[in-house]
Amino acid sequence: MSETVTERADAPPPEAQIAQILLSQLVPRLVHLFATLQLADHLSAGPKTAEDLAALTGAHVPTISRILRTLASLGFVTEDSQHRFALLPLGAVLKSGTPSHAAALILGGEVCTRSLDHFLYSVQTGKTGFERSFGKPAFDWLGEHPTEASLFNHTMVGFHGMEPAAVAAVYDFSTMKTVADVGGSTGNMIATILTKYPEPRGILFDLPHVVAEAPAFLEQRGVADRVRIEGGSFFDGVPAGADAYVLSHVIHDWNEEQCLTILGHCRRAMGAHGRLLLVEMVLPEGDAPHPGKLLDLLMLSVPGGEERTPSQYKVLLDKAGFTMTQVVPTQSLVSIVEGVPK
Repeated sequence: MSETVTERADAPPPEAQIAQILLSQLVPRLVHLFATLQLADHLSAGPKTAEDLAALTGAHVPTISRILRTLASLGFVTEDSQHRFALLPLGAVLKSGTPSHAAALILGGEVCTRSLDHFLYSVQTGKTGFERSFGKPAFDWLGEHPTEASLFNHTMVGFHGMEPAAVAAVYDFSTMKTVADVGGSTGNMIATILTKYPEPRGILFDLPHVVAEAPAFLEQRGVADRVRIEGGSFFDGVPAGADAYVLSHVIHDWNEEQCLTILGHCRRAMGAHGRLLLVEMVLPEGDAPHPGKLLDLLMLSVPGGEERTPSQYKVLLDKAGFTMTQVVPTQSLVSIVEGVPK
């Protein structure tokens, strides 16, 4: 029996859908503008007119009025009968200092837009648009630009802040003596695991300038006395002897050769009964929609990494000397890919 694909009766014609998709590229630019002009900050004290906001931001009055009208249609603000604009919850999360404000500035700004300008080049070569635009790999560039690096780190906190609790809730760390958080930044993942499980101790491993802020964070979380902090590059090696090696959003940043280097160091560092735990946005097989499929293309364009399906993780782990034993879903967008040494 053959299958036919039918359009919903109330759906716009395909040509109109394509036009809508193409026009949607303006939305990230509007979010970036909203953050850049600090409109959430200006509206936090109460409603203001376009004239008020133009005076506060240095904008052209008729133009900011048009911008606000569109932002209202997208749910960031609302306009009353006196043409005053008030903040809605979607816009409120873009106040200065929030992870969403940082995300709007870094993901809506030149780091991504200039990378995506070379999207065809990335598709044709497999290389990053970022490096073609900025002249060096993304993480090298961020290391030389502390303002953008800080925005990036703050963005990651917002994107992934709820994931450590979701990971700790579904995976049992209680029988482990030592858990290593490789590429763990300031320690949100390891702190969350140790808070839920009082038995293990932790190792936090990342670049020296990244873990420099970790002691204060771990002290604040009440686990500083249970975590050994080590600075270094996972391209050179990782601390030895842990029962589990957790890599949260590490593998998706790098190409296969680089991933195999990182995973190879983990394989050599762990004992015969160690476990590898990759916390990643694992893509569903087939046609099912998933936010990770768009993120995958951003990874192609900016750092040069990729998101993967379970079958792709199985192949990658096999090359690195691991057997993939399970993929554990969580109550967040990430899953835990577990591997054990062959």
